[in-house]
Amino acid sequence: MRILYGVQGTGNGHITRARAMAPALAAQGAEVDFVFSGRPGDKFFDMQPFGDYALCTGLTMVTEGGRIRALKTLTRATPGKFFREVRTLNTRNYDLILTDFEPVTAWAGRLCKTPVLGLGHQYAFRYAIPQHYGGPHHQLIMKYFAPTPAALGFHWYHFDMPILPPIAPVPKGEAPICLDSIVVYLPFETPGEIETLLAPFSDYQFQVFHPEAKAARCDHIRWFQPSREGFQQALESCNGVICNAGFELASEVLQLGRKLLVKPVAGQSEQLSNALALRLIGLGYTMPGLDADVVRIWLREGRAVRVRYPDVAGEVARWITNGCFDDNSGIERLANRLWRQTRFPSEPLFTTQEIEEFAIRP
Repeated sequence: MRILYGVQGTGNGHITRARAMAPALAAQGAEVDFVFSGRPGDKFFDMQPFGDYALCTGLTMVTEGGRIRALKTLTRATPGKFFREVRTLNTRNYDLILTDFEPVTAWAGRLCKTPVLGLGHQYAFRYAIPQHYGGPHHQLIMKYFAPTPAALGFHWYHFDMPILPPIAPVPKGEAPICLDSIVVYLPFETPGEIETLLAPFSDYQFQVFHPEAKAARCDHIRWFQPSREGFQQALESCNGVICNAGFELASEVLQLGRKLLVKPVAGQSEQLSNALALRLIGLGYTMPGLDADVVRIWLREGRAVRVRYPDVAGEVARWITNGCFDDNSGIERLANRLWRQTRFPSEPLFTTQEIEEFAIRP
């Protein structure tokens, strides 16, 4: 089976999911070519699992200072180049296109009439799940950015809908936890704002991963460039994680059983929806902005929960290579099978009263 796999490269979550899917598809005998878009080529790292991958410009959102910048997004868009990329990407030699919210492959497959399957968190928002709907432009983006006739959407909970558990690495063992160690990944915030947020908490050791990592000015704040291996080691030994409200990293944190505090990117409907869902299902804490008072409460009183998600990547790869990708009833059966294998904590992180008392809103 020949597959063209398109990956949105704006954030690292899509790439993390593709890293898990690459060996799972290879184990089923699939031949996979990867296409990445949404980020300059020199900004990708640890790309060995994808072989001789291709790059497109695609479409992306401009984020500065922790907020979506709509005007800059429009002015930097190059629709003419995007349409050329769609027209010149020949998909007719492939049996299937997988798109993780990647627009060039999704639209090229539509143009060439090649079967297309969506594979990603964004596709869960096709269903009646907790979400922040935003303005009309947000809804249009979700519908037309990378459209597919069928899709596998992922989320932390099923909400009685045919969506799948997240593709989160299954821990290989129990690593020793350093109780004062906190991992921070806020790539859409400025280093100065992050340092100001963390500076008062000298009783903790913060490992901050940021594309603009700087020289340390505080002994308890260490800065690192993004690195998959280094970041994974920090995750496994930390006691908690402060991050934006992206889906994939939060999934890893829940799988590891570390306490979680998320700050959604302002104006980003997906992240606002994720923050809402985390609170409603009682799995994580949220803050609307970089709020030192919230961080203080979380460091002192925040609790961790662990969710045991199964090997979703392996199950999905088998399902795809068995030719079930255009069967909606098959999607429902796959979802039911995976949720039966998922183990949630016996008690949620929050009761309804505790959510209100914590007084953190998206």
